[in-house]
Amino acid sequence: MRAWQIAELGAPLDVMKQVEDADRPVPGDGQLLVRVRAAAVNFPDALMAAGLYQVRPPLPYTPGVELCGEVAEGPRAGERLVGTAALPSGAFAEYALMDAATALPAPESLDDAEASALLIAYQTAWFALHRRARLAAGETLLVHAAAGGVGSAAVQLGKAAGAFVVAVVGGPEKTAAARELGADLVVDRKAEDFVAAVKAATGGRGADVVFDPVGGSAFTGSTKCIAFEGRIVVVGFASGDIPAPALGHALVKNYSVLGLHWGLYVAKDPQAVRDCHDALTALAAAGVVRPLISDRVPLAAAAEAVHRVATGATTGRIAVLP
Repeated sequence: MRAWQIAELGAPLDVMKQVEDADRPVPGDGQLLVRVRAAAVNFPDALMAAGLYQVRPPLPYTPGVELCGEVAEGPRAGERLVGTAALPSGAFAEYALMDAATALPAPESLDDAEASALLIAYQTAWFALHRRARLAAGETLLVHAAAGGVGSAAVQLGKAAGAFVVAVVGGPEKTAAARELGADLVVDRKAEDFVAAVKAATGGRGADVVFDPVGGSAFTGSTKCIAFEGRIVVVGFASGDIPAPALGHALVKNYSVLGLHWGLYVAKDPQAVRDCHDALTALAAAGVVRPLISDRVPLAAAAEAVHRVATGATTGRIAVLP
């Protein structure tokens, strides 16, 4: 089969190599062999290639952590599933492995590319907004990197929850995308101060919930426009800058800083993950959420796609279609 492989750690364009005659993976106990119908590119794909992610598969490995696949053999042959790949047999290949216990039915209302992008970003946003922050209708939600993969999911889910959504993006193209996603207010951080914009939009009160996958100055600015009893959910550090919050400031302003690592729910509360998928599937069927797929590329373009996501040059998600 055709597949991408990583035999040494480094930048995606340097270490991802395409192999035309790779061995088809053999499923072990509790695993499914699937034909990859679409693989969604994630920021962790680049971090993993560089050895900077908490998951470090043995070398060599096939990258690609999220996919929509069709079971290729056995009693479940033909089932269309979404989930994460069982590394080292990743999704940037014609065939991959998935864990049978965690693979979920692909929503019928989404095509392969859209379905491949539903799991990680939308579950991350769902758990951040509903499980951690307890977002309520009528509250103000501030979303950083709102035109990116996980940010675009947070905008859609925030609107579905009845929140007033302020989307922070970088550049005119991403501004247009955030508006199309349904954000009530879009702020181009390259052209204006999001802190002032949030205060103006809320009459000085600030945002009740902040969704922050960026860190750095995005987090620092959020502490300046967080409302009384507001909640800042730390989802990631795409900026590369991990802030050290001043806890005295949180005490004085009476706000909370919450962490969200979605992967822990897979291990510690798998039923919550399945329940979330059911809720997302219903929202997709109703047309309320739909992953923003900005580009669909062939397998040969996977390394370039990972590079583009790593540099923040993309809007929404890129799907690799073997």
